[in-house]
Amino acid sequence: MKPTAKRFRIRRSEHGIAPAQMAAAGHPAAAAAAPAAQTASPRVKRPADGGVEQALTAIRNEGLTARQLRMARRIAQKHGLEPNTDYEAVYLLRLKGIDPFQRENALDLMLPERAAAQAKPKAPSPGQPLAKQPQLPQAVADDSRNLPATDNRSPAERRQQEIMAIQKDMARRRRRRMRMLFARLAAFVLLPTLVAGWYFFTLATPMYASKSEFLILKAESGGSGIGGLFSGTQFATNQDAIAVQSYLTSKDAMLRLNEDEGFHAHFAQPAIDPLHRLEADATAEDMYKLYKKYVQIGYDPTEGVIRMEVAAADPQVAADFSTALIGYAEERVDNLSARKRENAVKDAELGLAEAEEARRAAQEKLVRMQQESAVLDPRARIGALQARIETVETEIQEKTLQLQALLDNARPNRSRVEGVEADIRRLEALKAEITTEMTAQSEGAGSLAETAVQIQLAEADLATRDMMLAAALERLDQARRDADSQARYLTTSVYPLPAQDPSYPRAFENTLLTFLVFSGIYLLISLTASILREQVSN
Repeated sequence: MKPTAKRFRIRRSEHGIAPAQMAAAGHPAAAAAAPAAQTASPRVKRPADGGVEQALTAIRNEGLTARQLRMARRIAQKHGLEPNTDYEAVYLLRLKGIDPFQRENALDLMLPERAAAQAKPKAPSPGQPLAKQPQLPQAVADDSRNLPATDNRSPAERRQQEIMAIQKDMARRRRRRMRMLFARLAAFVLLPTLVAGWYFFTLATPMYASKSEFLILKAESGGSGIGGLFSGTQFATNQDAIAVQSYLTSKDAMLRLNEDEGFHAHFAQPAIDPLHRLEADATAEDMYKLYKKYVQIGYDPTEGVIRMEVAAADPQVAADFSTALIGYAEERVDNLSARKRENAVKDAELGLAEAEEARRAAQEKLVRMQQESAVLDPRARIGALQARIETVETEIQEKTLQLQALLDNARPNRSRVEGVEADIRRLEALKAEITTEMTAQSEGAGSLAETAVQIQLAEADLATRDMMLAAALERLDQARRDADSQARYLTTSVYPLPAQDPSYPRAFENTLLTFLVFSGIYLLISLTASILREQVSN
């Protein structure tokens, strides 16, 4: 590690070493330099006119460093002096003939014998002035009129007085800051609060509020499933209530209220304060801003109740406005389900017409098939043929048994056997003829069995169309009943009544709110300015 050493500022003479030090060290050039150094003694004379300030000013102009001034004060205190300032210490030391900035050298620390030998005065050479020792103080005449200072206080007393001066300065600055703080608070917080309070207590027009409550109910129905579970609760009319709330707070309701009750004319009266008064040529947007301020509507989804508050300069006018808005809401509720009911009736009528047309087509098809067939009732004809076939089969069985009985004889009668066999053949031929009549196709039409099946299908289609026609008739009847009855009802639970005392403005609450708002703004601005000031200073 590289060694470091303290650096000092050393005042050197023109040749680098003081003449006195050169003489003490036995330097050859000391004889020539010593007289010049001794003639430039630091001893100064006290001004005859007592101009101490001029001497102190001259010392200040020398450009002494802080280290030199501290060293001068320490040397003055060692010699029993009590200067008030560092420059005064330099001045007093120079009056005593002491140079506080002369460098001490190790060569000055000599043996006592050598120091005594050097202390003896030497005879000066011809033409050389008498030299003086700069290290020794010179005698100064006691003259009380030219004393440098009259402050006889001790260092403790001066320190105490300086501390008190600092404390007084801090208290003065603290009081000044407090005065500035109160001035800013008065200008940016108290003054706006006073103006707002004056407006709310004296100038603002009193407004009377009319409160009302209403809810929307759904007609009882025989629905099942999830719809039936919520039919008796507020969830069944939640959408309707939100739609009504949106309508009452819309510009459409405001324009209708203006046409019916004169909303603009009421709030354009000269008796209303300028901040809430509508101009004669106010636009719909200006009216709508004031409408949203004085018509407050809220919906509670847990209870299903719509609460409305309407404020006006006259209590009766406020009640009239509230009644008109409730009427608008009731009409809106009716219109929400009117189209649905109308569509339901139209759909039911269209379904009934289609069912009637389909039934008529099925009936015409059945009649046409009956007319085209050779037999009026194919199913009855088929039944008769089947009965004949059963009779023929019975006779065939009897003849077969009779033939078997004849053949069981050892010597059967041939003529009788042949006669029975002939009967069996005739019966089988008759059965085949009847069967052919049932399955054979006639001219221009199908077989009797096919015709019977088609007629049966046509009859089933006709029966289905009859059922569909009955269902369409029932649906049309239900749709008409639903259309005649109201699906949604608006029930007013709290009717609007004229108020006796004004509800607005709330002077104290509004003034307190103004104070809090301006205080918060001032606090935010102050914190922002403090943070920016600290960042800039850093």
